[in-house]
Amino acid sequence: MPHLFHQLPHTPRLSTLGAPFCQPVAATPVKAPRLAAWNRGLAAELGLVPDQDRLLPDLAEWLSGNRQLPAHPTLATVYSGHQFGVNVPQLGDGRALLIAETTAADGSAVEIQLKGAGPTPYSRRADGRAVLRSSIREYLCSEAMHGLGIPTTRALALVHAPDNPVWREQRETAAIVTRVAPSFLRFGHFEYFYYRGEHDALRALADWTIREHFPACRDAPPPYRALFDAVIQRTAELIAAWQAVGFCHGVMNTDNMSLLGLTLDYGPFGFLDGFNAGHICNHSDETGRYAYNRQPQIALWNLYCLGQAFMPLLDKDAILAALDTFQPSFEAAFARQLQRKFGWQDWQEQDWETFSSLLELMQAGQTDWTLFWRTLSHAADQDSPPAKLRDMFVDRTAFDNWFMQFSRRSRNGTWAACEQKLTMLSTNPAYVLRNHLAEQAIRLAEDQLDYREIQRLADCLANPFTERSENSVYFQSPPDWAKTLSVSCSS
Repeated sequence: MPHLFHQLPHTPRLSTLGAPFCQPVAATPVKAPRLAAWNRGLAAELGLVPDQDRLLPDLAEWLSGNRQLPAHPTLATVYSGHQFGVNVPQLGDGRALLIAETTAADGSAVEIQLKGAGPTPYSRRADGRAVLRSSIREYLCSEAMHGLGIPTTRALALVHAPDNPVWREQRETAAIVTRVAPSFLRFGHFEYFYYRGEHDALRALADWTIREHFPACRDAPPPYRALFDAVIQRTAELIAAWQAVGFCHGVMNTDNMSLLGLTLDYGPFGFLDGFNAGHICNHSDETGRYAYNRQPQIALWNLYCLGQAFMPLLDKDAILAALDTFQPSFEAAFARQLQRKFGWQDWQEQDWETFSSLLELMQAGQTDWTLFWRTLSHAADQDSPPAKLRDMFVDRTAFDNWFMQFSRRSRNGTWAACEQKLTMLSTNPAYVLRNHLAEQAIRLAEDQLDYREIQRLADCLANPFTERSENSVYFQSPPDWAKTLSVSCSS
């Protein structure tokens, strides 16, 4: 039965763990919160009353944390993690509060969290706030990733508190994102108890995780190995999906890695514009640790860290054997992604060479990743590449030869050209959240308190494979001014 937001029915299951896993923390109120964005589609999936922003004018009070849900504790969890390769013994939800749990349309339980609702015991002297620019980016990108079919946390709402100054590199204003996920469990939750030597707590957390989120592992021999295997597989599939769409996370610390294989914590992220395999989207990443082409390697490094935390649960040989499955799992998942991107019925070993030669041509010309794949999709049934596709490359003759190779491979199957084209168009998006698109929405919200572009962009990104004339401005190469944009860990 539909219910209002403040009537969310379930106490978070995580509260049953109690201390030392989490503790109740009240949100810190903000002045005059404004509802900047409300995700009606997700609200409907969560069984919330349609248009409740009209029926409940003070919805922003609940979504900012100014009012606490009456039946539920507000929780912050503790975790640790390796940040840029260095172990930090204690981190935790420094500005995120778990406020409720509900049941999605498919019957699954989901947690609801406020990000930016004030300090917690894990804030490490920080202010516990999120700023408007980063909150807009997270709201838009989490829903963009969902539209792309990539596992992710989601965003239900965005609240702006323009009368509440927040200092980062400069004076900014506060905002709160309402995030939704089956769980916000991270690799770092396990690392925390391992490095503290609290192995009974570690085992209790593993048992709870299996019971609540990986029930198929419960009867596997042994359950902890099945859990670790499942995390490895989900991580491999997630990174393959990132690579295929040209997504760069920017700060793949272990505390930002989801145990459920979700894209988690949108900070200094970015989608590739002109292709550069070594693209670094985070200007705080001075060594390029989290560059685009290093994401699979870093994912494996992070899994080794998780494997270390599993040492009290599994013997070393079992952990190493499980870790050995990551690379073949990733390659198989990436091959499935590429097979659909090319619109082919299968993936053959020699197809890696075709893909590699394409990347070399794209690297040489800094070819726009999203525009290329979408334009190739439209040209899949043609015998020769159209001019607008050729013009994306410096060496057009070399690309002509590559296109002939692509065409021969495409015709070497039983699918009709129209079937290939439909597959490619349903795989290669027309729209992704480029930095300059987010920046335009941010500037309007910051300078004029105009939030309409957030909704327009969100509506477009929710259907990234459907081209519409009114969205043509979103299907273009970035303007020259966008070259000066940069994002950092404060984003």
